[in-house]
Amino acid sequence: MKIAFFGTPYFAAAQLEHLIDEGFQISVVVTAPDKPAGRGRKINQSAVKEVALKNGLNLLQPTNLKEVDFVDQYQSLEIDIAVVVAFRMLPESIWKAAKLGTFNLHASILPSYRGAAPIQWAIINNESQSGVTTFLIDDQIDTGNILLQARCEIHKEETGRSLHDKLLALGKPLIVETIQGLIGGKIKTRNQDESSVAVSYAPKLNKENTHLHLELKALEAELLVRALNPFPGAHGQIQMDQKLIGTKIWKAKATRLDHDDHLGMIRVIDRSLFIRFKNSWLEVIEWQLEGKKRMLIRDFLNGNPNIHRAKWQ
Repeated sequence: MKIAFFGTPYFAAAQLEHLIDEGFQISVVVTAPDKPAGRGRKINQSAVKEVALKNGLNLLQPTNLKEVDFVDQYQSLEIDIAVVVAFRMLPESIWKAAKLGTFNLHASILPSYRGAAPIQWAIINNESQSGVTTFLIDDQIDTGNILLQARCEIHKEETGRSLHDKLLALGKPLIVETIQGLIGGKIKTRNQDESSVAVSYAPKLNKENTHLHLELKALEAELLVRALNPFPGAHGQIQMDQKLIGTKIWKAKATRLDHDDHLGMIRVIDRSLFIRFKNSWLEVIEWQLEGKKRMLIRDFLNGNPNIHRAKWQ
């Protein structure tokens, strides 16, 4: 069988490596073009490209998926099955080209959390369950007929990293089972049931929806911190000595204190730091001030005894 693989980040690269380890022959890998990243603007290759090069696979990096040369080149490969993991939306000329179908592995139980950031939004919204879905791609985002699904629990201290790793592990056997099912004609597809299951969305993370606004409840702030660890980080600013310092909070927990105060006020009690949010306090365990390294609060307080005069914004 001729198999194509589309993907870019580590989540996708791990799936590609698993398919190679399982003995599947990958005819072509399609990933994002190289781009500059970081302060030094060093040219960065995608994690999927690194796997493809390591294994000597045919690699394509189109800037435009509708470009005639790319479409012609891809269609000439006469692909049987195409696997898509964490990639851009495909044009019809590409997703229709695979004889047995083009399917996507999505990190949610569809139709819940369609969109770019399902892992983070499941935690932000305090869900108790998540999972992975394989579905046939169509002309809309994450709406195609479902092939297979697998579920897992979201525990009370789940972070974006831990849920990512959990879903990555769930996805590996599901992709294999999906390919084998399509080859053997044993999978019965089903429509996404929008009548009995609430449709929800997981929009792309941006500066606004990753900001720790003070109108959040303390638990909501904790959930945001956990969801955005390790990327991109829940952020805000502290005002200290008439300066605004950009700050990311990496670890925190909602708590109650026998104190009341204005929103954003910072208290230091017994070498612990607390920020007042809408209904209660957030204990900050680890944070990172702009231009500095990540620090545990107990270490930070050793060199910053006046932090109690600061305010969160």
